[in-house]
Amino acid sequence: MAGQNGGANFGALLQGAGRQLVNQGGQALLNYGAQAIGNIINEVFQKKEAEQKRFLPSIKNYKVLGETRPSSFGPAAYQDFKDIRSRCLSEGRLFEDPEFPAVERSLFYKERLDRHLEWLRPSEICEDPQLFVEGYSRFDVQQGELGDCWLLAAVANLTLHRKLFFQVVPDDQSFDEDYAGVFHFRFWQYGRWVDVVIDDRLPTYRGKLVFLHSSERNEFWSALLEKAYAKLHGSYEALKGGSTCEAMEDFTGGVTEMYEMNELPPNFYTILLKAYERNSLMGCSIEPDPNILEAETPVGLIRGHAYSVTRVKYVDIETPGRAGKIPLLRLRNPWGNEAEWNGAWSDKSPEWRFIPESEKEELGLTFDDDGEFWMSFKDFCSHFDRVEICNLNPDSLDPEECPKGCTKKWEMSVFEGEWVRGVTAGGCRNYLETFWKNPQYTVTLKDPDEDDAENKCTIIVALMQKNRRSQRHQGLECLTIGFAVYRLPDYGHVPKPLDINFFKYNASVGRSQAFINLREVSARFKFEPGQYVIVPSTFDRDEEGEFLLRVFSEKSNNMAENDEEVGMGDVDDRVKDIAPNPEPADPVRDFFTRLAGSDGEVDWQELKEILDYAMREELRGEGFSKDVCRSMIAMLDKDNSGGLGFEEFKSLWIDLRNWRAVFRLYDTEGRGAIPPQHLRDALHSAGYTVNAHVLNVLAHRYGSHDGYIQFDDFIMCAVRLKTMIDTFKGRSSGGDFATFSLDEWLNRTVYS
Repeated sequence: MAGQNGGANFGALLQGAGRQLVNQGGQALLNYGAQAIGNIINEVFQKKEAEQKRFLPSIKNYKVLGETRPSSFGPAAYQDFKDIRSRCLSEGRLFEDPEFPAVERSLFYKERLDRHLEWLRPSEICEDPQLFVEGYSRFDVQQGELGDCWLLAAVANLTLHRKLFFQVVPDDQSFDEDYAGVFHFRFWQYGRWVDVVIDDRLPTYRGKLVFLHSSERNEFWSALLEKAYAKLHGSYEALKGGSTCEAMEDFTGGVTEMYEMNELPPNFYTILLKAYERNSLMGCSIEPDPNILEAETPVGLIRGHAYSVTRVKYVDIETPGRAGKIPLLRLRNPWGNEAEWNGAWSDKSPEWRFIPESEKEELGLTFDDDGEFWMSFKDFCSHFDRVEICNLNPDSLDPEECPKGCTKKWEMSVFEGEWVRGVTAGGCRNYLETFWKNPQYTVTLKDPDEDDAENKCTIIVALMQKNRRSQRHQGLECLTIGFAVYRLPDYGHVPKPLDINFFKYNASVGRSQAFINLREVSARFKFEPGQYVIVPSTFDRDEEGEFLLRVFSEKSNNMAENDEEVGMGDVDDRVKDIAPNPEPADPVRDFFTRLAGSDGEVDWQELKEILDYAMREELRGEGFSKDVCRSMIAMLDKDNSGGLGFEEFKSLWIDLRNWRAVFRLYDTEGRGAIPPQHLRDALHSAGYTVNAHVLNVLAHRYGSHDGYIQFDDFIMCAVRLKTMIDTFKGRSSGGDFATFSLDEWLNRTVYS
């Protein structure tokens, strides 16, 4: 029972919110021409590239699935399945889960029960309970009283793939061997798999399961899977209403797409066929009737109900006078009963007499009242409102277990990133001055798709924001996110990362349909071979969050970060003009001589006295912290003596004078701090190149609450960068890697 806020209704909201809003064409302009022409072009692009922001009316009651979230009973503690089972067996007791107890709050957080439900273990429901009875299949998934048919459709699809199934339902548990009332299931969460442990107490009424159950009374894998998923999201009620594609993602780690039937691309059957060949999981639904819950249409289909697409095939057909192929699809109703399509190509319909017996045998054709049926592609498009496709991670597939003709795989690339206020949170293209600061990723497409008449390359881009729902108790909702794709020129030089001038004079060749406050936005494109840059962003600038960017393609895509290499560069000429060497008569040298002990060295406290005096203008009377002074000592103290001689101090003094000059250049507001948006430029002037990852880390580590970097913190930042780069170079043979023993690594990092 999906209800009015089920997956189909939610899809309608997406339809309105996700409609293409702008023309995506436009030729890239590579010549930054005369100022007058540039201003005109820029004005045109500003209008053309302006992003539109779309909000769902409310997603507070819509479960954005797959996000780790504290349970209703406080932060969840880590639970180890094997350890819990071992302890329960040794103590002779059955497990009772303290993180998801058998109480009403685990069932509903808002609704009230109209009758008393009793939590029973499978052995109290039937004799001889089993996890599986004669294996597992899509017919083991029977909907109960909970409106989670969207979840059931995904579970039914999961049973078609053995490796995927046992990735979610581990086979190291049963009701026979080592039974202790504890089970576990795995779900994908932002690039990693999370193990969810539960006890086997299930909600019942008059001795029968209330929610998801199997057609076999003593089979419990599906009911326990639903309970684990409910625990992941806080309660059973949290599973009411949703989108099949979200559950598909959480079961597979795949990338999902949603298609509205009134806006289908002309090659949609080919998209479905290629998705089936790559074992993609597919679901479809019809817009619900607002007045009737799950109303049945005259052709036997249920409104607001989620169906699984289990086969896509051009089927041989022989009619009197001609032969050919017809595009058909096989669908399944998760109810698994007689509620089936009754039109053309339905069970026992006359069309089947035109199909050769050999073809029927290959299709495994049966006409049972099992909820499974065939349709023509034309009827499919006419009677359903939307289709959801989950394209599987290539590592999820076992070629030996794939159905015949379904052994192809997607190529996949994944990058994790972050938007940090003032540094890499540049906002959408509407904010041209900061848009270029967002993380950037290159995709190189060399080989066109197989049998593609246009010789183009298919890619699916999916941007997912991380951990927003787990922070809801802090008042944080999903950010409004999206992305844009730009074609790089085949000739000439462009900066890396792309700068403001590139985006000022070049239009995007693709983008997400709209910026929207969903966990994930995705889009499919067909591009000519070449190199492209993807820019993920929030709609507004200075919105902080973490994200996962994934790209699927039929052929390799060679995805990489479009950013600078971390290392040393040239010091800014404006800094070089400062005379670096302290003269013998320099008062700082005299100060050093007076403070240094008989060994001719200064320790961190003596160094602090010297520098507090020398840098008193920038420090504004506050003085250096002891940590930065200790780090300065460690940077040049090669013998680990804890002190610096004058030659070492002189080297430090040269660096400090340079860094002070840089600080003065970028303290643009005169408040004794560098604004976060100038941090990368300041590091460039100091002779360092860093990528977005390092830049984000430095902003977190050395920025104040408003993101500004104080003088003391900027010096510490520069010291740490120099120390770690020098340490790496000292152990590297010139490549991207260096080898350290644990002792050596601790010696350098702890001391610095």
